Amino acid sequence: MCSSKSENLSYEKTLYAIEPSVYIVGAGPGDPDLLTVKAQKLLAVADVILFADSLVPEQILELCRKDAEIIRTANQTLEEILLIMIDRVRSQHKSLVRLHSGDPSLYSAIHEQMHLLAEANIPFEVIPGISAFQAAAAKLKVELTVPGLVQTIILTRISGRTEVPATEELTSLAAHQASLCLYLSARHVENAQAKLLEHYPAETPIAICFRIGWPDEKIKVVPLYEMADCTHKEKLIRTTLYIISPALSANKGRSRLYHPEHSHLFRSK
Repeated sequence: MCSSKSENLSYEKTLYAIEPSVYIVGAGPGDPDLLTVKAQKLLAVADVILFADSLVPEQILELCRKDAEIIRTANQTLEEILLIMIDRVRSQHKSLVRLHSGDPSLYSAIHEQMHLLAEANIPFEVIPGISAFQAAAAKLKVELTVPGLVQTIILTRISGRTEVPATEELTSLAAHQASLCLYLSARHVENAQAKLLEHYPAETPIAICFRIGWPDEKIKVVPLYEMADCTHKEKLIRTTLYIISPALSANKGRSRLYHPEHSHLFRSK
């Protein structure tokens, strides 16, 4: 006999929110359909949603309980957000979802949040999400690790208000000529282009990906030497990812994994 919707909801509540806790949830790049199943279940039962409204689309809130407390945090400081977390979990014994764009492990500023939550003895869990570089590769219909061509993906940014360590300067990373995914760099695109051109050929294709997964997303594939001009022409200053990779023009290369001459544990001889 099938369970009713209310029974399923009760089960999910027991499974995911049995104790008052903070859930740091990766909301993915923008498309609500790209949320993990666990993220959807948590949103459906959480008492409180801390919503990074400048980075996460409103449509995701449609998955929340109708009576959930929605708190927008775009204009709040970390200290203000932390006080809300402590109050709702410790004082009001509620479950709380903190929604972050993309995946929490990349440029999400959760390091300090986790440190302060641990100091305050507030339980928390991190739920991963799809990052923009993964969603962009899917939209472009490319694999960023092509056999015999490129086998490394570098995720980085250029120095701006947040400095990049000297050992991770873009020029030195570009020397690898790997598939390089450049976040948070549209405001410094001329500088980024100049550093990339020191090691990548000027004709190397790059994908300029704006607001991947949002209704107004844009993807432009241009040669590296047009990177800055295209960025300015499209008036892109934020929420832009650059993918610089020889894989974008690859037309050959085959993995050994599915090659008829390759044997492995799960294929009979």
